[in-house]
Amino acid sequence: MVISRIETIPVSVPLKPELVIRSGRGGSHTSSPFLLVKVHTDEGVTGIGEASCTPRWSGEDQVTGAHLIHTYLEPLLRGQDPLQLERLTQSFRLAFAGNYFTKSAVEMALWDIAGKVAGKPVWQLLGGKIRGSVPTKWSVSGVEPDKAAAIGARAVGQGFKAMKVKVGLDPGGDVARVAAVREAIGAGIKLGVDANGGWQPDTALATITRLYENNIAFVEQPLAPDELVAMANMRSQLRVPLIADESVYGLGDAKVIAQLKAADALSIYIGKAGGIEPARQIAEFAASAGMKCTVGSNLELGVGSAAMVHLALATAGIAAEEFPCDIIGPFYYEHDIVREPLPIKPGEAHGNERPGLGVELDEEKVERYRVRGG
Repeated sequence: MVISRIETIPVSVPLKPELVIRSGRGGSHTSSPFLLVKVHTDEGVTGIGEASCTPRWSGEDQVTGAHLIHTYLEPLLRGQDPLQLERLTQSFRLAFAGNYFTKSAVEMALWDIAGKVAGKPVWQLLGGKIRGSVPTKWSVSGVEPDKAAAIGARAVGQGFKAMKVKVGLDPGGDVARVAAVREAIGAGIKLGVDANGGWQPDTALATITRLYENNIAFVEQPLAPDELVAMANMRSQLRVPLIADESVYGLGDAKVIAQLKAADALSIYIGKAGGIEPARQIAEFAASAGMKCTVGSNLELGVGSAAMVHLALATAGIAAEEFPCDIIGPFYYEHDIVREPLPIKPGEAHGNERPGLGVELDEEKVERYRVRGG
């Protein structure tokens, strides 16, 4: 069996209006302009992947992703055995710099092929489950306090036992928003905050200090991604764990963060890392360095979310019980692009026993959301 061609499909899937995400530095996320990937083989086995590329956040988009795949990766992979996954992914990581989300979509599709050929789910190929299900948390947008409170209360009513609130917009509004959410959800729900790098060093610590009275459990990415020295200084003064997200893409970033002692935990993504295996490498390193990991979200659709579940089910370095994961993307859309809903419930994500990633594209929905001329 060899790879015969790679197909790319640009889609734009709108979020539910009431769940549009607003956050510090990141602007608003109203629709997901992602890129679906199909790796075809000469024996009819097709692997699917998803690049959750949003230019403001990753510097990639569906146009650049498709161009790089067809110009560089497809010629490199055509005629190759897709089961030689490690060798192939090592080669295409050197095909061009960066663009990790694009590379991750192709790597994801190769894992899907490997699972389908073996007749095993990806989590089994990764060594088997180390947990029966993955604890997850909700994300409350950076909206007005009363709206944020309503979102938090609704999430608790659905079954979520943990959540984070988007902050980093303005200190006064951040404090009011978190206080409103805490009052709405009660004392028994784990509550953290995520600034998406939106705070300035001179105001971040003072704002976090004001948030302690709301019994926050963690602070995620309080400062801009390149403010690692300031983040290390801040971490030494915090009463709660600091999670690095936008500051860590690959293994090299994780090593710098560990050296500086700039975080207690890392939020890793399959997309940011460049694939399932690179994300696992970060988690393994983090564990060896005394740090923990969670899985972050770029509001992935069904394919990307499925890959996240497989990663979290089988990776010991992901401390989902302490830092619940953000495997919640499918909740944000009226319609997904997979045929059957993933076994993701409020507060916990499950895997299935189907081969590969365990999902199939709903071709009718794909056509409905396809970006024409892309």
